Amino acid sequence: MTDIAIFGASGYGGQELLRYLATHPQIRVAAAVSGRWAGRTVAEALPHLEGFHEGLRFTAPDQPLPSSCAGVFLAVPHGTARDMVPRVEGLKIVDLSMDFRDESDGFVYGLTESNRNRIREADRVANPGCFATGALLALAPLASIGALAGDVVLSQTTGSSGSGAHAKAGTHHPERAQDMRAYKVLSHQHRAEIEDDVGRMGAGPCAVSMVPQSGPFARGIFTAAHVRLDPRLDSETDSDTDPEFDPFAIFAKHYADEPFVRMRPDTPTLRRVARTNYAEVSLHVADGRAVILSTIDNLGKGMAGQAIQNMNLLLGLDETMGLKTPGANA
Repeated sequence: MTDIAIFGASGYGGQELLRYLATHPQIRVAAAVSGRWAGRTVAEALPHLEGFHEGLRFTAPDQPLPSSCAGVFLAVPHGTARDMVPRVEGLKIVDLSMDFRDESDGFVYGLTESNRNRIREADRVANPGCFATGALLALAPLASIGALAGDVVLSQTTGSSGSGAHAKAGTHHPERAQDMRAYKVLSHQHRAEIEDDVGRMGAGPCAVSMVPQSGPFARGIFTAAHVRLDPRLDSETDSDTDPEFDPFAIFAKHYADEPFVRMRPDTPTLRRVARTNYAEVSLHVADGRAVILSTIDNLGKGMAGQAIQNMNLLLGLDETMGLKTPGANA
């Protein structure tokens, strides 16, 4: 077993890390760091985990980590991870905040499906944002072959858990139930992150217009990405006879061997990916345009699940270890 620590273990991301790692065959949580829950056992604070992490108590942030720790998850608020990195120097780090998504200070951007070879060789990974993960999984097959023509328009609806464990006016259930609203239109912080990673994939400059929306549900992100197809991929030209220029064949090939991405012929759903590290993607083409749909669990593939997938790679483990949990149909 490899020992790891979780900073910010009482937030939604930290709680999800504890849930996934409760049954991980090769990673053990040796320290769960939380100022507000320090001294309490995991079962006392999180009754759904009773019987798991036996004997583990939350510890205060100023307490030293066990010397056995080989890795650490930083599931802390944006802006605070940067100051914590010197304290965990020498450990494998997966940061769930946005502090290092620009690949500064030796961090590698952690969209596993597009960057796994670099992640395997790294010591530090910046876990992508949840909106960015949903968008990039939709765009990656075209971006990676330089076939995004023009700008990208994203419509993305997220669940209330994406706003964190502390209640706010926008996440309070009576305000959110049976309603939808947009927020940070064209100005969300994940927009630049998406543009940067699309560029790293080889698509070149790409302007993203992003409309985030608050959905009346707790978990998940539904993404609709609207793009203009490169003329080479226009389904009315030679794409019917040449798989190289068939957008459906391009998507099928790109995700054929990906353990957590499932191509769907119609529409992805949130229900099937809830509480899992899986993503669903579908492609729809007409008149030189494409709409790519994707669904993820914002706390799973969009956060804790992907963080464990990345930590598995950092530790030289099978990236699927501890994550192959099926979704539900109801």
